[in-house]
Amino acid sequence: MPVMSLFEILLLSFFILMALSIIYSTLAVGISPMPSSGKAREAMLELCKDTGKGEIVDFGSGWGHFVVAAAKTFPDRKITGYELSWVPYLTAYALKLIFRLDNLTLKRADFLTAKLNSASVLVCYLYPGAMKAIAGKLAAEQHHLHYIISNNFACPTLTPTTTLQLNDFYRSPVYLYRL
Repeated sequence: MPVMSLFEILLLSFFILMALSIIYSTLAVGISPMPSSGKAREAMLELCKDTGKGEIVDFGSGWGHFVVAAAKTFPDRKITGYELSWVPYLTAYALKLIFRLDNLTLKRADFLTAKLNSASVLVCYLYPGAMKAIAGKLAAEQHHLHYIISNNFACPTLTPTTTLQLNDFYRSPVYLYRL
């Protein structure tokens, strides 16, 4: 029976720790970090084009798929992502460094504690419970948001200005709310 080398043991340990971190975050937050599909990401970026020049904030930025694309697409805009799960956060941070995205700020923090003073666009791909919490946050706090763009899950207290039906297997909706 072959014996594992020290490198193989360390590599296996690293992947086990990554998996445990994701499992822990999933249990703590209530949902696993799931990236938006390419079609959804493109639809959200397209909707962002008509939202002015203000800051774009992504609640639950996960692995960085959207925030990295947004920072590349809108180099003159400030992009901020909030993520609690360590592994996706570190992955997004590595992408920020690799692509040298100076307009991208990543915060490992609970988005419900975020101050939205300078944000004009809120982007999210969350779940119904989180959308309800965001609605409560927006109702309770002063903010300067002009738009909310949500992938797949509607905001329970708002009526969308635009709803895009993606040409995917589920005909997923992407909602645009003008506040």
